[in-house]
Amino acid sequence: MSVHNRNVDYEERHVQKKSDSSLVASTFIKYAAYIIIFFGALYFLVRYVFPMFG
Repeated sequence: MSVHNRNVDYEERHVQKKSDSSLVASTFIKYAAYIIIFFGALYFLVRYVFPMFG
């Protein structure tokens, strides 16, 4: 009965929860700007471009 000597490396990971309020606020502002630009472009299409074809 032989015992195998195993050399096993364990990797430790420390996960930090990002709760920085300035990071959350800047991300919210970025996506809010995306939504406003999207609806602005949609409004422009409906108001000015689509009546040209009608």
